[in-house]
Amino acid sequence: MPELLKTTLRKLFLERYGQFRRHLQRRLGSEDLANDALHETYLRVERMNAPEAISYPSAYLMRIAINIAEDQRRDNARLLSLPDIDDLYEMADELADPARTFSARAELEELERALQELPKRRRAIVIAARVDQLPHRDIAERFGISARTVEKELRAGLEHCCERMGRDFIQRFGPGAGKTSKHHD
Repeated sequence: MPELLKTTLRKLFLERYGQFRRHLQRRLGSEDLANDALHETYLRVERMNAPEAISYPSAYLMRIAINIAEDQRRDNARLLSLPDIDDLYEMADELADPARTFSARAELEELERALQELPKRRRAIVIAARVDQLPHRDIAERFGISARTVEKELRAGLEHCCERMGRDFIQRFGPGAGKTSKHHD
């Protein structure tokens, strides 16, 4: 940007700073946002390269400030507000109910015992598929078996765990999807 134009914009910005601030504050509804936008506008004018001439320098400066404010507003919209954070804390408190925590721990211990009862390879396949979320193809390569064998081992392992935990096993994918193996006490 030619130095003369930059000097003119700087001078105009300082002369009309109060007017720009009032206009932005009304438009944005926030004194802080208006001040931040004007500060960034001044810095941007200092760094920018622009055409040799600007027809309406005052409108040019205001457009820069409005664009900056809109960018800041969009960025701030991604942040949580204080009431949102309070709601999350309340939800976390509800979820941290001691009875629920005890029940979840007991269920996890039950699952760990059921997994320990499985043959070593079957247990490793269940963990690889459900905990590590590895594709069956990768599990098959790891153990030197077919993908079909992985599916059979996984099904047998999951059925065992469901049975030990008193749950129904529902196959969600593959042949037989939707079928339920009932646990009978």
